Amino acid sequence: MTGLELPLAAIVALIAAAFVAGWIDSIVGGGGLIQLPALLIGLPQGTPVPTIAGTNKVPSSMGTAVAASTYLRKVKIDWWGLLPLVAGSAIGSALGAQLTHFLDRKAFNPLVLGAIIAVGWYTYRRPALGLHANVRHSGWRGYAWLGGIGLLVGLWDGFVGPGTGTFFLILLVAIMGFDFLLATTLAKLANLTTNLAAIAVFGVSGNILWGLALCMGVANLTGGFLGSRTALRNGNAFVRKVFLAMIVILGAKLAWDTIAQFV
Repeated sequence: MTGLELPLAAIVALIAAAFVAGWIDSIVGGGGLIQLPALLIGLPQGTPVPTIAGTNKVPSSMGTAVAASTYLRKVKIDWWGLLPLVAGSAIGSALGAQLTHFLDRKAFNPLVLGAIIAVGWYTYRRPALGLHANVRHSGWRGYAWLGGIGLLVGLWDGFVGPGTGTFFLILLVAIMGFDFLLATTLAKLANLTTNLAAIAVFGVSGNILWGLALCMGVANLTGGFLGSRTALRNGNAFVRKVFLAMIVILGAKLAWDTIAQFV
């Protein structure tokens, strides 16, 4: 599928959603929880799941790339540790993208809702989580953990998509003991990898609406640039607050959508 006629109002709404998603995603991840539902609502009911997922990946990758470059100017990372995280992410995302052909559209909301509730509760119960670094795994053991996190979250990203940045963030903080800003920087780089791997799969199969995707991409990268600068200026405590606020708002929205689709 390469083209689609949409009302101007729908296109404007999707571009606006992409901007907000880019801002949120650059700070705590989870921008796909705004952008993907917007595509589910804005695109015709008969649009295949792979086309929705593929179109979502293009603006997500553009916004993530800009946010990652902004963080890298301020946050020091272990480049050797990044390699297994990125490699696992790419493999998991490519495998997950293949699974979208077997996923019913109505299954998206319940899957994401369950994951979001679990992540939000875990973070809320640990007020000091991610405010300061307390690295738990280092050396080869740490690299193995990073590869496993990349594979697991990459699989989710290619298969379902929304919440990927959030899941990268919470696992890097909870398992590895990184602070929020370092975890966010690594999450951006890993998330960029999963997006590019998925785009390759969706692009080859013709499941991307390129015109719409690129317009949304410009909005998403603008939001990503502004959001990352806001996070760097305000620090770890601000990131945690935005993270919890996003979890509550989007959890309520997804719960409503999940109930509505079965009524």
